[in-house]
Amino acid sequence: MKYVLMFAGTSDEQDQWDKLTKEQLSTAYEQVNKWFEDNSKAGRIVGGAELRGPSTATTVHHKNGKVTITDGPFIEAKEVIGGFAVVEVKDLDEALDMAKTWPGGSMVEVRPVVEHPSS
Repeated sequence: MKYVLMFAGTSDEQDQWDKLTKEQLSTAYEQVNKWFEDNSKAGRIVGGAELRGPSTATTVHHKNGKVTITDGPFIEAKEVIGGFAVVEVKDLDEALDMAKTWPGGSMVEVRPVVEHPSS
């Protein structure tokens, strides 16, 4: 089954992340890169990316047939999604086991991917 692991934290944690020194960032990225490398070699990660902070977001709104584009994220949230991985594992328990080992932040949201049959 495919799941998406969304790596999140609070906006305060994002602010702290943005203030890390180059050395602190390097150490943090070493741990995260090793997690991705280990899980990729094991064949569990099939996609993913790191996202820039919410201040870089642009949102496209659709309402009553009209489109509006605004700077910033769609909603004001306390949590910030920093990135995601698409994983292919046998079940939810395996996805949760992966999430438990995530070294890059305080929260991982795990969601199953809807897989549509091929036509």
